[in-house]
Amino acid sequence: MALKQTKTTVLTLPSVLAFSRNLEVSDALMTSGLWTDIEQSEKWQPIALHEKRNRATKSQFGVKDEEKKEPNLSWGDDASLPHDADTLRIRFTLKTLGKLEEPTACNSPEFEEKVNQVVKAYRNEHQFKELATRYANNIANGRFLWRNRVGAESVCIKVKHGKETWSFNAYDYSLNEFSLSPNDSNHSFAHLVAVIQNGLQGDSFEYLEITAFAKMGFSQHVWPSQEMVLNIPKGEKSKILFKLNDCAAMHSEKIGNALRTIDTWYADDTNAKAIAIEPYGSVTSRGEAYRIAKNDFYTLFHKWLKDGEIPAEQQHYVIATLIRGGVFGGNE
Repeated sequence: MALKQTKTTVLTLPSVLAFSRNLEVSDALMTSGLWTDIEQSEKWQPIALHEKRNRATKSQFGVKDEEKKEPNLSWGDDASLPHDADTLRIRFTLKTLGKLEEPTACNSPEFEEKVNQVVKAYRNEHQFKELATRYANNIANGRFLWRNRVGAESVCIKVKHGKETWSFNAYDYSLNEFSLSPNDSNHSFAHLVAVIQNGLQGDSFEYLEITAFAKMGFSQHVWPSQEMVLNIPKGEKSKILFKLNDCAAMHSEKIGNALRTIDTWYADDTNAKAIAIEPYGSVTSRGEAYRIAKNDFYTLFHKWLKDGEIPAEQQHYVIATLIRGGVFGGNE
């Protein structure tokens, strides 16, 4: 896909450039119940947080000899299923928004026009099909459950769109492979892809209600989001979990990060594990940035706008970064 160049111009990143998120995710509430009661919404109860105070040992590297015999006192929030519940339910909503070619803010009309051309050309050639398939896969496979997915006996995902509801067995969908089988053309997954695709392509939005059920086992631990609290005084509670109206919950940012974990294009390895879409391919939990060798967002974006063409897989990555949203201006 090449864009015709009418004249040679020097294209520089504007000092003001920002894009709004096109995947708008809500926070997720966590409730408990029985796997046999999945269809009976009135039986599900909010999961309340509780505190734990433990006397553990000091096992971190570098502890001084005289401190190794001392107890390590811990105080923090915890969450688990009640003794009469074996299943975790997580619910959130998702809007997929269109008009990607329109920056939220841009102080260079020439640059904005180039962005408009590139996004429209991408839409005409790819129709957001590849990206919609990958986002849909991360809904169907329950990646957004994070640690709550690990060790679950069964995971069922229900997606409501208008009057339609689709159900998925999460373990039928890979965490690192995103292909849409031709046999899925009339399948619920294909319908989910089409809805997300329509939202990204259109001038309005598509709205989805997503509910996940994970059969964890009676009274087993569950993992809400953890609040980041800086400079906690010594002796105070050090672990604070997220809650909404006294119900354990997960941050929208954590859900969104899982949905955009679709970047397998950062490496030549066809078996590369998916990472979240980020301008530098940053994965803070691994202490790595996988897109710093001329394949970062800014380098690819500038090259695409300037030359009119980059490899198709990197076009998907650049467009997914714009869908992610953010402030990309040239000022520090």
